Amino acid sequence: ACVCEKNKRVTDCRMDGSGRCLCQAIGTGVTVDCSTLTSKCLLMKAEVMGSKSGRRERPKDAFEDTDGLYDPECENNGAFKAKQCNGTTCWCVNTAGVRRTDKHDADLKCNQLVRTTWIIIEMKHAERNAPLNAESLKKFFTDTITSRYQLDGRYITSVLYENPYITIDLKQNSSQKSVGDVDIADVAYYFEKDVKGQSIFHNNAGINVSIDNEPVKLEKTVVLYVDEIAPEFSMKSLTPGVIAVIVVVLVAIVAAIVVLVLTRRRKGKYVKAEV
Repeated sequence: ACVCEKNKRVTDCRMDGSGRCLCQAIGTGVTVDCSTLTSKCLLMKAEVMGSKSGRRERPKDAFEDTDGLYDPECENNGAFKAKQCNGTTCWCVNTAGVRRTDKHDADLKCNQLVRTTWIIIEMKHAERNAPLNAESLKKFFTDTITSRYQLDGRYITSVLYENPYITIDLKQNSSQKSVGDVDIADVAYYFEKDVKGQSIFHNNAGINVSIDNEPVKLEKTVVLYVDEIAPEFSMKSLTPGVIAVIVVVLVAIVAAIVVLVLTRRRKGKYVKAEV
């Protein structure tokens, strides 16, 4: 028996002949290598199965912090299947498992798994008396991501600090990624769980952000995805707020036209036509 340090959502762990710890992913039974990150698809599958079985306590903010969580279909290598379904409703996803089309019936065709080549992690820290040192901040997050998540530093293209916002850019296309490289989608998933206090690592210890030996509290984290092919959303996917704004603008335009027409008609009653 052995302990999977990089994934607590596993079972039946054992050492192989080369000294690696191999375990079975909960929900799929797929063998994972504990010396590296587990794919996001297998992690999501295990999280959903854990919620159903009661093996772990659901976080009190599950709906807020697990936005987009669903029971995914994974390939044997841990990758997301391009088409995901929930009963008779289906949609297409990217390599990060994020929906990139409207939801349709089961006849939907997803011809390929579109690669996410750019992931943007946006964070906001709590109010401070003085801004952080930008270079120290960049070094902290670069060192953390390369050492904790084993991502090659060349995939971290930017760490930008605009008080109080911190933006990290991860870029990795299919031609750059070699067999031994971890995927930026998996890195972003581990990172997001760490900063939200839901660490996937066995020791449950998330990231303690400390810049120049001073603790920094993060208030908000948002992850954005950019695919190599643009997503295929229609007007149906607009949020109710956006739709409401569009409706209000259209009503205002129609009202203005009506007022203009009525005004011209009134004026027309008092203008004598020339003979």
